[in-house]
Amino acid sequence: MVIPVPEAERNITHYESLYPGEFKMPKQLIHIQPFSLDTEQPDYDLDSEDETFVNKLKKKMEITALQFEEMIDRLEKGSGQQLVTLQEAKLLLKDDDELIKEVFDYWSRKRKVSKGGSLIPNVKQEKRDGSSTSDPYVAFRRRTEKMQTRKNRKNDEASYEKMLKLRRDLSRAVTILEMIKRREKSKRELLHLTLEIVEKR
Repeated sequence: MVIPVPEAERNITHYESLYPGEFKMPKQLIHIQPFSLDTEQPDYDLDSEDETFVNKLKKKMEITALQFEEMIDRLEKGSGQQLVTLQEAKLLLKDDDELIKEVFDYWSRKRKVSKGGSLIPNVKQEKRDGSSTSDPYVAFRRRTEKMQTRKNRKNDEASYEKMLKLRRDLSRAVTILEMIKRREKSKRELLHLTLEIVEKR
């Protein structure tokens, strides 16, 4: 088995911009971050292509880099093997419809370019059938033999998987109910408009 090692980079065109030689010795070396109730940072990080898109979008709408990262992060985490639709994206993001459409279209194009792969890098794990044992990028591998545990400690893996499946199904049910609610609201508004038109005639 060969472990892949990246080659050394010789191109130093961006070195000066990334590492400016203006370092000043700080007064203290140890910094303690105070405890705060800040929101959790998104796992998605902007790249240069995203920055170009955000700068263009800023001319038309109000959006920050952090807001864009949070939107892409929610879209990525809300998608599995199948991408979310625009209607599902509106429920996930809960923002301005025009802004959601712009970000959703950009995200869809980027996912297609990456051949359907996730834009957030994940730890590659071994498949359940054990077919990826020769892959050097697999981080965690299963034991070939089951670990012997005490009889009074029951490690029921099947029930844990069922619980995860139940949670996923319930999340989908909540999404479907939200969409039904929006549909019925639209129907009610259409009915009211129809009645107003009939009464005015």
